[in-house]
Amino acid sequence: MVNDEQIYERLIAITSAENVLVDESLEDHTYTRLGGNADYYVMPETYQEVQDIVKLSNQEHIPFTLLGNGSNLIIKDGGIRGIVLNLGRLTDISTDGIYMIAQSGARIIDASREALSHSLTGLEFACGIPGTVGGALFMNAGAYGGEIKDVLVSTVVVDRHGELLTLTAEDLDLAYRSSNIPEKGYIVLEATFALEEGDGDAIKAVMDDLTYKRESKQPLEYPSCGSVFKRPPGYFAGKLIQDSELQGQQIGGAQVSLKHAGFIINKEGATATEYIDLIHHVQKTVKEKFDVNLEREVKIIGEDSVR
Repeated sequence: MVNDEQIYERLIAITSAENVLVDESLEDHTYTRLGGNADYYVMPETYQEVQDIVKLSNQEHIPFTLLGNGSNLIIKDGGIRGIVLNLGRLTDISTDGIYMIAQSGARIIDASREALSHSLTGLEFACGIPGTVGGALFMNAGAYGGEIKDVLVSTVVVDRHGELLTLTAEDLDLAYRSSNIPEKGYIVLEATFALEEGDGDAIKAVMDDLTYKRESKQPLEYPSCGSVFKRPPGYFAGKLIQDSELQGQQIGGAQVSLKHAGFIINKEGATATEYIDLIHHVQKTVKEKFDVNLEREVKIIGEDSVR
């Protein structure tokens, strides 16, 4: 592998010095406010830059990690080696009739608001989802009875070799909180949604109602990764956790929320290790009490030990 100085020089040649941060703390880039440092935190501004960074990673065998806006993610205390790619500068959203094209770094909340501004219905469910468009495709994000696969038509991605591909929604094998994007190693660059013409006042009323439900029931006043667990068949994760008398349980600075049992909050200076240990404790307790396996919705990445 090329040395550190050469990696840095090649990265800034692809994009620019202001888009490449060295030994960057990832606490500032996740909703949990957890995680160690990234060797190189890179924020490309064009699709070509993304392709070139992937190709550099392949050529020089540099570890490579794609990071969204960190809303459904826990990064371990040891941080992430190699290149961490953030697409937060790819945020354009445009509409053409009933079709919306949104770049992957745009927030899915902003896409839902853009749809409202054009009186387009179909994305109301996303008005409270904190992730990016790319992250929403990655996990087929959903809420309140809607999900991405209901409205997605196609997507532009970069594959593991740095090649640009246009795929249909069917190509992604979208299912409950999952897709084949991680398995295939795709990097989502943009998505095209097919919406329907609707009544602006009615769309706003739905979004206002969903926003109220989210803000009144979720512990948004604390850092968290959002809903930690998938819904087990025939059950609700939050109800199982509540019935296991786990609300308020704490390991270090991490706590099972008193407001919504499906959330674990960073109440007071938690480490990623404490947060993850509490997740495991919840899974173990629910399994023992109800014989139900709680499967994580949140993704955990990075290294355990601090360098």
